[in-house]
Order: sequence, then structure tokens, then C-alpha cells
Amino acid sequence: MISRISKTLINPNTHNGISISMISNYYNKRFYCNNTTNQNLFSNTKSQDHQQHDINTENTIITPQEKRKIIERIIRVDHAGEFGAARIYEGQLAVLGNTSEGPLIREMADQEKQHQAKFNELIYEHRVRPTALSPIWNIAGFGLGYVSALMGKEAAMAVTVAVEEVISEHYNDQLRKIHESNIDNQDLKDTIKKFRDDEMEHMHIGLKHDAELAPLYKPLSELVKLGTKSAIWLSTRV
Repeated sequence: MISRISKTLINPNTHNGISISMISNYYNKRFYCNNTTNQNLFSNTKSQDHQQHDINTENTIITPQEKRKIIERIIRVDHAGEFGAARIYEGQLAVLGNTSEGPLIREMADQEKQHQAKFNELIYEHRVRPTALSPIWNIAGFGLGYVSALMGKEAAMAVTVAVEEVISEHYNDQLRKIHESNIDNQDLKDTIKKFRDDEMEHMHIGLKHDAELAPLYKPLSELVKLGTKSAIWLSTRV
């Protein structure tokens, strides 16, 4: 083929348009074949991945005892989390309660108390042992809220944004876990969805009220996120 192309190029009696067309068609066919092959390989690989995932899902059998353990962990950690969040807002209100930000913080605190009351019901209903770390979260939550408020309303809002972002992701992880485990508990799912939406609303409120203007916003945010994730991990297990 290359020989034919060369002869065409050097033949003075051959029209230039035909020569270019031949070259173009040749390489277009090469590209089309290679591209089609790559697409087929990608499609086959993707199909195999989905099939493997389906096989793994079908082979995973979760016993009633394991489902019970998952529910216990979810309720225990969420009960602790809502308690800690309420204490953070109480600490902030101790400093900022009489400022222009006071009513807004109080509104978010009231929502957290409603969340806490719901998980108090679920703790009793499902006979779940609360975390043994509640006394620590009582002090740590209030202290975090109090100190952040002393740093200014922006820092208080920065703490709200960081905590609520982690909690929202945590609730989404729980919803996925419930779905993957085939746990049939609509009340628990609806509760987590509702509270997740509330936490996301708190996060957006914090951003709207100058959270990102807090001194050392990024280091403060990362530190609070790390502390919140650690508290979640511990409360799930202890």
C-alpha cells in the first residue's frame, strides 16, 4: 500500500486531489479499526466488571444477626453524633447567644436536639447500648463550640461547616450500607435521609455566614474534620 502511495505521489500524471484522498482514506481506515477495537475492549472490560460485581453481590449473604449488629452501630454512633453536635451549638450560644448570630445558632441547635430526641427513641426501641464515650463528647463538644465562638462568629461558622460536612458524608455512607445489606427498616432510612438534609442545610448556612473568612480557615476546618471522623470511628465501636 505504501508503495502504491509513493508511486502516486511521484507520478506527474496523477491528480493531487486523488493522491491526498488515497492517503486520507488509508489512515482513516487504520484509525477507525484501532478505535473500534479499543472501544470493544473497553466495553468488554466494563461488562466483565459489572458481571463480577453482580456475582459478588449475589454471593454476599448477610445474616439477621449481622444486620442487627449493623443497625446497632448506626444508631449508637448517630445518637452520639447528634448529642455532640447539640453540645457544640450550646457552647457557641454561651458566647454568641446575645449577638446577631444568636437566633440562627439557636435554630440550628434546636434541630440538633430534635435529632437527638429521635435517636433517644431508637436507642430505646432497638435496645442499643449508647456509646461509653458520651461523657467525653459532652465536654469536648461544648468546649469546641465555646472556643470557636471566642475566636469570632466566622470561626464558629467554620466549625459548623466542617462538622456538618463530615456528618452529611457519614449519613450517606450509612444509607449505602443499609441498601447493600438489604436492611428493611424504612423508619431508620427516612430518619437518616431527613437528618442528612438538615445537616447539609446547616453547612450551607455556615458558608453563607462567612465561615471561609475565619482566621486560618483551612487548617481549622481540616482539624475539626479529623476530630469529627475520629469521634465517629470511636463511637461506632466503643
